[in-house]
Amino acid sequence: MSTTSGRGSPLVLHDLTVSHRGHPAVHHLSGRFLSGGLTAVVGPNGAGKSTLLAALAGSRPDHQGRIHRDPALRLAWLPQAAAIERGFPMRVQELVSLGLWHRRGIFGRLRSEDHAGIEQALAAVGLAGCGRRWIGELSAGQLQRVLFARVLLQDAGVILLDEPFNAIDARTTADLLALLPRWRSEGRTVIAVLHDLDQVRAHFDEVLLLAREAIAWGPAGEVLRAEPLFRARQMAEAWDEQAPWCRAA
Repeated sequence: MSTTSGRGSPLVLHDLTVSHRGHPAVHHLSGRFLSGGLTAVVGPNGAGKSTLLAALAGSRPDHQGRIHRDPALRLAWLPQAAAIERGFPMRVQELVSLGLWHRRGIFGRLRSEDHAGIEQALAAVGLAGCGRRWIGELSAGQLQRVLFARVLLQDAGVILLDEPFNAIDARTTADLLALLPRWRSEGRTVIAVLHDLDQVRAHFDEVLLLAREAIAWGPAGEVLRAEPLFRARQMAEAWDEQAPWCRAA
């Protein structure tokens, strides 16, 4: 359980249980995410990490327990392997502009300040001047940069990232990780599912170690110790997983 005090919480979980394909994937989870904090959600395969983020994003309304979210805060969600048809005739600037739906609606006309914001967001992720390119021309790393630009444009108080650095190159990963201090300084809450524990130790304040239930939740240095990681591996093996993530850790 997170024990840090003195800061508000945009998301509070009360005995949350979420099912996936008819089976409980997250069990009786209670705790709070800190305002302006960077929290990594880690754990073995099948631990319920992506299911938890989907519930926080509101796409699992049939959960049990409660998720209390500050209604004044906007939420941005970047799912794992975002379902984008690369062959669809869409330009980069059009994809990024979807981050403005809260201001203009899906089909609202963009204003001059919106176009300027799109260019600024693309520059922030290292794609200045690429707005006219077709998304089908992009590499996996470039597409992920575009999706991060869309998140920037959403101007959300809570940002959910599900395995955002999978299958992209090291340079892109480093550039996108560099956005985290910016979000922290702006008071945004970031919750990210990650597998690379070195990234977590280097960039995140808090860690939720999940193995269908919370094994530990608190400062990264306390959670990422041998004992909690070993317990997560044991629980994963109990549901007949190989748990390569925990063995590697």
